[in-house]
Amino acid sequence: MGQSSHWKNGVVSTYILWDIDGTLIRNTAKAGTLYLDSIEQVTGARPTVRVTSPHGMTEGQLLLAILAANDLPADLLPAVLLRLDELSKEQHEAGWVRERCPGVREAIAEVSANGWINALLTGNGVNRARYKLLAAGIDVDLFDWEHSFFGAHSPTRHHLTADAGATLAGSRAFIVGDTPKDGEAADSAGIPFIAVATGAYGADQLRPTSALVVIDDLISGLDDLLVAVNQSIGTASTLR
Repeated sequence: MGQSSHWKNGVVSTYILWDIDGTLIRNTAKAGTLYLDSIEQVTGARPTVRVTSPHGMTEGQLLLAILAANDLPADLLPAVLLRLDELSKEQHEAGWVRERCPGVREAIAEVSANGWINALLTGNGVNRARYKLLAAGIDVDLFDWEHSFFGAHSPTRHHLTADAGATLAGSRAFIVGDTPKDGEAADSAGIPFIAVATGAYGADQLRPTSALVVIDDLISGLDDLLVAVNQSIGTASTLR
């Protein structure tokens, strides 16, 4: 994608790339259940060994880790991802509800009001991401899906952010996430990181990252997020 596609009315486009779990939507105690269900329904046996630190992993990475931990072949991944999509659809059609993190709607509106573009950078696949947002009452049409990035087939989050950096070359971008792995992956692609402590990690655990700012949530920290982006736009070059 050429650099010219990231200009509008002579202004360089700025993308705010939102993570989903822990950033836009609350994590739940049953977050990994659908992964186990998908593997069980493909293989006929439920995994007994869990991955203990899944936060910040892409779906592809996490599913491969679960398969490996349970001595199951990696080439099952495409079938498991397909079944995960099917189960996610069934869950959505059954009226699944998720809880938004505080201030999400207001933050999305403020990003748009500043002339920036709301997009996604998530470890979820595209269909699962859409169902999660809908379940939390978040308008999916507020996001630029063409310039969003999904991790169902990404082996690591670094792979995901590298794709974002390459695709958005010539623009400005910021990743908003809730884990140190989000920050490390943002660093590897040269994309500024903003940390929000509404996921599994508290603000003190996120401060050692390279984050432009660490905020407790999108209510108390929204002004700080907006200031950090504006200040960075004033000094930072576009992605290369």
